[in-house]
Amino acid sequence: MEVVLKPSWILSDEHSASSYGKPVLVNRGTQEAYGPSDVLKAYPSWGYLPGSYVVRRMMGTSDLSREDAVFCESFFL
Repeated sequence: MEVVLKPSWILSDEHSASSYGKPVLVNRGTQEAYGPSDVLKAYPSWGYLPGSYVVRRMMGTSDLSREDAVFCESFFL
């Protein structure tokens, strides 16, 4: 499954970095994958943040279906 959080970012359990069905945050341009504790700079104005903060922030500004939201929540488990 893949959920588009922002035009440049998706949450996916289909990326090779995903294991046991747990989604990873993927940069669509570079295909780099990040987990909840990985520190990244999603956007210059956001600075460096753990993946869990980035996904939570993106979820807050995305119009997600219930199914997509449940899938996104599995990123934090």
